Amino acid sequence: MNHTFQVDLRGVVDLLSHHLYSSPRVYLRELLQNAVDATTARGVPEGIAITADGARLTVEDGGIGLTEAQVHEFLATIGRSAKRDDLGFARHEFLGQFGIGLLSAFVVADEVTVVTRAEGSPAVEWVGRADGTYRIGPGQRDRVGTTVTLTPLPGAEQWYAPPTVTELVAMYGGMLPYDVTVNGAVVNTPVPWQHGDRDLRRAELVGFAQESLGFTPFDVVELDVPEAGLTGVAYVLPFSANPAQRAGHRVYLKRMLLAESAEGLLPDWAFFARCVVDATELRPTASREALYADPLLDETRQALGDQLRGWLVGLARTDPDRLTRFLGVHHLGVKALALHDDDMLTLVDQWWPMETNVGRMTTADFRARYGALRYTATADDFRQLAGVAAAQDIAVINGGYTYDGELIERMATLGATVERLDPTDLATRFDAVDPAVELGLRPFLSTAQRAMDKLGCEVVLRAFEPASLPVLYLVDRETAFRGELRATRERADALWAGCSRRSTSHRTTARSSCSTTATRSSAASAGSPTRPWWASPSRPCTARRS
Repeated sequence: MNHTFQVDLRGVVDLLSHHLYSSPRVYLRELLQNAVDATTARGVPEGIAITADGARLTVEDGGIGLTEAQVHEFLATIGRSAKRDDLGFARHEFLGQFGIGLLSAFVVADEVTVVTRAEGSPAVEWVGRADGTYRIGPGQRDRVGTTVTLTPLPGAEQWYAPPTVTELVAMYGGMLPYDVTVNGAVVNTPVPWQHGDRDLRRAELVGFAQESLGFTPFDVVELDVPEAGLTGVAYVLPFSANPAQRAGHRVYLKRMLLAESAEGLLPDWAFFARCVVDATELRPTASREALYADPLLDETRQALGDQLRGWLVGLARTDPDRLTRFLGVHHLGVKALALHDDDMLTLVDQWWPMETNVGRMTTADFRARYGALRYTATADDFRQLAGVAAAQDIAVINGGYTYDGELIERMATLGATVERLDPTDLATRFDAVDPAVELGLRPFLSTAQRAMDKLGCEVVLRAFEPASLPVLYLVDRETAFRGELRATRERADALWAGCSRRSTSHRTTARSSCSTTATRSSAASAGSPTRPWWASPSRPCTARRS
């Protein structure tokens, strides 16, 4: 024997209010949505009138209305939407799709009264209650359309206050194509990016950002993605943004606000922009507070990213000074994009000045002066090597900042010669010491070697600049790796320590090394017997002048 599911309306309303909708304020958005869909279905540009006095709220439209049969079918059946093809209109023309919009009214209402009249049918009154019961009877309405009246739940009266209602209607319905009034006053305004005059449009867009988003944008980029029916603007932030924080955008669907902080509209690298857009083809989630992730959203995100990238490339061509100011604020976003985009890589190469030991300059200028792009992988390496490298006439870039090392490596695709500077590279620039000087320092070298033996260092005498540098500490990657592995074995259990020893048993045993300065033009340095590298002494080896 078949049975029909029973629905606990209070349980459903509790589910909506605590798990689907983020706030009770969405009740007004859902009522507006129903009124807009009814007006769209009728095809008559009727306005929507809302009245609120703190004790009740009424929403009236001149839309298509419902017959008594449709009232039974749609208003009393959860999940059944009157906007589907039953009324002869394509589904995408309507805002509502899930058949739960009216239920949101019970988040703040104890009773909902709907008086509706369809063309050629008498008026019908439907009264629904929060306990799940409803009644239907004849209604009083002279013209086609629908009036929805809410009486508040105890404790929900604040949602019926005229200032609150006006604020919510302006927020959700401020860009609707129909006049929307609250207690007789029109609250919606034209869409700012649709103004015909370019200069006036830009002024309105800047004013919208100041009023609605709270900042004056660095620039305004107009957006258009026909496949998604999307138009709008991207506001370039005048301040730096955290690239790890997902950007939120104001998104309207068919001119009704979907979300004030929707995620996923732009690529992650475009964290320097905030969008305000309206779309007709993107899909909302069931809560209508986020965009539904589907292939169309992916394509839209890619298209918007291409338009922002085009703005950046155009800025480099038409206004270099402005681009420089932009990069001073948002270089991380541009560099993140340049990691996988050749146009942006070229822009970084030509316009972003990097730190070098011969002053800040772009990599394009560096190549023009010094040929190869020689860089250090970390900021610590740069601090250690920069002065010594400069004294040996080696120009080097600090690749230790975020993305810089990866970008320099990628510049090989632009035809650049790229070299990573390691401590071993400096060894080839140090000079041998005069034999007489080395002979005179032999007692010191013997003492230094005995001190360094327990550290695995071999002491060798070399001359280098600058003379002001008393000691130089350099560790190559191989030695650093072995040191970290040794420290890990000391902390690890016996099984892991044994595995790590076996995994490195094939490596050639290399000795650590150290160096000390001895005269203005000479220093004691060291290298392993098979591959020289350089390090400063740890105790007891100390630097001393002769």
